[in-house]
Amino acid sequence: MNNRKLLFSLTHKDFEIQTFRCGGKGGQNVNKRETGVRIVHRESGLSAECREEREQLQNRRRAFEKLCKSKDFKLWLRRKAAAVCGDEARLKEDVDYAMRRTNLKIEIQNDGKWVQVDEESFHSPACNFQEDHDV
Repeated sequence: MNNRKLLFSLTHKDFEIQTFRCGGKGGQNVNKRETGVRIVHRESGLSAECREEREQLQNRRRAFEKLCKSKDFKLWLRRKAAAVCGDEARLKEDVDYAMRRTNLKIEIQNDGKWVQVDEESFHSPACNFQEDHDV
C-alpha cells in the first residue's frame, strides 16, 4: 500500500510562459523566431529562463527543469506542503526560534564604520542611531 496522498497540484495555469527572441548563435533562426522561454510561477514569483537551444520546445523543457531544481522553488514547495498539512504552526515556531535575540546581531553605522551594539544600548538615548523621518 502506498501511504502518499495528493496535497496540491500545479498545472500550466499556475505558470506564465513568456517567449522572446534571444539572438546570438543560431543564425537567422534565433533572430527571427521567438525561441527563448521564460517561465514564471505566479504564486511564488519565481522564474527561470532558457535560450540555449534552437527550438522553443526544448527551451521550454529546460526552463521548467531549471525552475523545478532551483532551491527557492523547492523551499516554496516545502512551505506550501507544510501549510496544507497543518505544519504551519511548527514552521512559525522554527522561525521564532531562529529569530531569538541571542541569534540577532544589531549594527549601526558610526562615523562611517559599522559598530555592533547590544539591544539595551540600541534603544538608549545615548546611542547615535537616528531614525529616518520626513520633516
